[in-house]
Parts: sequence; C-alpha cells; structure tokens
Amino acid sequence: MELFKPIEAARELSISYPTLKQWIYQGKLHSVKTPGGHHRIPRSEIQRLMDTGGRYSVNNPSDKVSPQVSGRNRLRGLVTEVKTEGLLAQIQIDVGGQKVTSIITKSACEELGLKNGVTAVALIKATEVMVIRE
Repeated sequence: MELFKPIEAARELSISYPTLKQWIYQGKLHSVKTPGGHHRIPRSEIQRLMDTGGRYSVNNPSDKVSPQVSGRNRLRGLVTEVKTEGLLAQIQIDVGGQKVTSIITKSACEELGLKNGVTAVALIKATEVMVIRE
C-alpha cells in the first residue's frame, strides 16, 4: 500500500495542509498512523477524493485551488488526450466519466506539463449557462 505524508497528499489534492489535517480529524479522510504516531494517507484515499469529480470539499469549495484564483467552477480529473497543432493544444480531461475539452496555447500546455494520465483542474468561467430540452 502506497502511503503519502500529509503535506504530499495535500499537494496531490490541491488543498492546503491545514485543510487536510482538519479532514483527518473530522473523519472526511482516512489516515494510517505510523508507530511514531504520524499520519500517512493511503493512495486509495487520495484516489477516492479525486474520483468525486473535484467536489470533495462540501464545506468550502474554494479549498480546491489556490486562493488567488477567483473561479468557482473547478473540475478535477485526468488528462486523457492532448493534441497539438501549430500554436494551439486541445486538452481533454475526464471528470468523473464526463469529458471536458479545452483549447489552450501549445506553450501553456508544455509549461503545465500536460500529458495523458496527469491530474489537471479545468476552471470554468462563464456569465451564463444555457439549457435546452432534448
């Protein structure tokens, strides 16, 4: 069983270390204690939280991304496809079985290290949402 130190698990989940510790104390996150009494987080717990489609903080959804980001619609998932052509890159992220596609610059894609299997967060900023009946 692969175990993470709390600070490593917090980084993996894109949350703060204090938030992760609170989740442990509140029972939202299972940890294993070492013989020395230190918390370790199993990979299965990290994956369980990531599999919720980025909606694992019920009380504070802004825990997900650094506080400098104003967007509230964050969808965490795995990159499943990267296509580049010219100056652009098309990125597809699997968020709980749903596909989110974004077009970004090729250089941004390279700087972010986006490739298949990498965890990424799609930030969605829109002034309106349209709904149609099928």
